[in-house]
Amino acid sequence: MSNKLHIVSLGCTKNLVDTEVMMGKLQNFTLTDAEDEADVIIVNTCGFIDAAKEESVNTVLSLHDARKKDSVLVMAGCLSERYKEELATQMPEVDIFTGVGDYDRIDELLTEKKSRFSDEVFLIDGSERVVTGSTYHAYIKLSEGCNQVCSFCAIPSFKGKLNSRNLDSIAKEVEGLVAKGYYDFSFVSQDSSSFMRDQNIKDGLSLLIQRIELIEGVKSARILYLYPSTTTIALLKNIAKSKIFHNYFDMPIQHINDDMLLMMKRGFGKEKTIELLDFMRALPNSIVRTGLIVGHPNETQEMFDEMCEFVSSFGFDRVSVFSYSDEETTPAYDMSNKISADIIASRAQILGDLASASTTKSLENEIGKEIELIIDGESDEHEYLLSAKKTIWAPEIDGEIYVNDRTKDKDLEFGKIYKAKVTGLVGSILTATVENTD
Repeated sequence: MSNKLHIVSLGCTKNLVDTEVMMGKLQNFTLTDAEDEADVIIVNTCGFIDAAKEESVNTVLSLHDARKKDSVLVMAGCLSERYKEELATQMPEVDIFTGVGDYDRIDELLTEKKSRFSDEVFLIDGSERVVTGSTYHAYIKLSEGCNQVCSFCAIPSFKGKLNSRNLDSIAKEVEGLVAKGYYDFSFVSQDSSSFMRDQNIKDGLSLLIQRIELIEGVKSARILYLYPSTTTIALLKNIAKSKIFHNYFDMPIQHINDDMLLMMKRGFGKEKTIELLDFMRALPNSIVRTGLIVGHPNETQEMFDEMCEFVSSFGFDRVSVFSYSDEETTPAYDMSNKISADIIASRAQILGDLASASTTKSLENEIGKEIELIIDGESDEHEYLLSAKKTIWAPEIDGEIYVNDRTKDKDLEFGKIYKAKVTGLVGSILTATVENTD
């Protein structure tokens, strides 16, 4: 088989980890950015909402149009899993279909040139990855699937119930990455605060924190995607006590109105949600981010106004706004009182503006502070500027900092932690000066 590979990862960071596993199995291939030169093209798709599904299909079709004769086009991942029967008949452009259970067998599928959808859950356990995008940071997947029954979410229908990795498997993966020079880690899953609950262990994340703290060489870590009803004050206290895990709290609350939270089957009301958020906000050097959905069936103007008021007043550092997507197999799909597309778009714009204002205020509060940051590389803005991020921030999610690398005699190194002072805000990007180069 010829050996040039073009691979595209769409959707979330969990998908990215799975893509990196496929790359680990195909290290005999040479990666190429030119799809018309590739012998094998793989698209790891997202099947979460309409926009993601459309992007996945369009990406596959675009790559088909550009590819060379006799190349192999593979459609993998969530969309392929969710619509495997339909896609097999509707997309003859694709040579191989595979879902979410065979990432570590991608080499076999290419050799056999056959589609495959294994029923078993794929959990990384010794699979080698090719970490992309950073020389110091890696995402670590904690589990697969989800036990929640949110009204708007189809993920459990094609990803299945929660299946957690064991602590030894995770620790071994982290240790292997530390040996390769990685020291910053983001732990991810669909519902991270439920980690190990499928094994009848309710404090799985607290146990994870203790285990990762034993690994020499881990300097920085954060947990993404907490779920309100499985997040406890005890867990938040354990994060706050950690010398490695940052006070980084990413908890998508989706709404704040009690009636809407009940319709969304979120399992937690406004009062307890705010109690958790207030505790997070009160912790020193904390980042609090959330995700919100506008336009869920039965969302009244008053419910939406309540959410807007909360976003305006709480002081989130980051807010992601999503427009409701009507997904078959979900309880919301069968609900009456659907909100029109025009109203959803209008509400998304209004809430998005409030979210941007909240982020801007958070960034303005950084001006004048001394922080720790990591130099990622040269910026796209100017030859004398470097691109960096605060150590606590999640890469490519929370923003960018411009650093002037000509302020000291000694060149600044990529991938290294420095102490710096924030000097200003240009648009949505902070500027900072490194205070020492030791």
